[in-house]
Amino acid sequence: MKIAIVEDEYLASSFLKSILEQQNILQITEITILKSVKEAVLFFTGNPIDLAFMDIHLGDGKSLEIFEKTTIACPVIFVTAYDSYAITVFKHFTIDYLLKPFEEQDLLEALEKFKKIKNTFNSDATLQSLVAIENPETSKVQRHFLVNHGYKLISINENDVTYFVASGKHLFIYANSGNSYLYNNTLTDIIHNLDPVIFFKVNRKYIVNRNIIKEVIKHSNQKIELKLTTSPLETDPIIISKKEINNFKNWLDQ
Repeated sequence: MKIAIVEDEYLASSFLKSILEQQNILQITEITILKSVKEAVLFFTGNPIDLAFMDIHLGDGKSLEIFEKTTIACPVIFVTAYDSYAITVFKHFTIDYLLKPFEEQDLLEALEKFKKIKNTFNSDATLQSLVAIENPETSKVQRHFLVNHGYKLISINENDVTYFVASGKHLFIYANSGNSYLYNNTLTDIIHNLDPVIFFKVNRKYIVNRNIIKEVIKHSNQKIELKLTTSPLETDPIIISKKEINNFKNWLDQ
């Protein structure tokens, strides 16, 4: 297994490298340390890597620039000193993060997590997390949803939303009141505006509020069903997408 460390602080990269060389969770054959955006872009352009550790701020720029200039297909564990908002984003979108200053046990736990979920890694989510951190003004959480109800306009608070459901080309909001409302958006787009602590996109059809999950039924490792306190009008069971199962479990564990 090949690993890259993108870190411009010598002590931080040396500490990380020494732990990786001594651990026995992963069989590592090569560790490359990259100290700048420029070095990282050149390296990732021509070298396949199995796992990358990446600081957010580097001497010549930000990690986001690396993703903008080349393709990084491997999982990324971020090493950061960022605030609680960033941590919330990382928990939702990435395999894991290390909060500076971190201990050896923190790194070992991150490696164990990587080993379990590496096959379901989604590279798009990593880029999404960086965009959210670097552009907080464009990543504000939407707390209210304006809908039409007869001749009235109603603003629904996020706490009153039980779930979003896609039906054909339309998106509907289902509320605690039992009413449903047509909403001018798509499931794919609206998930980026929602609070990642409260809402989760379980499959191509549903985004659910964690507070209305009644039961999580494990039919098998690859088939998990949700039961909601407010049952959907449709009779088909809500099955979590296979590629989202591990992310869903991590979300419930927050």
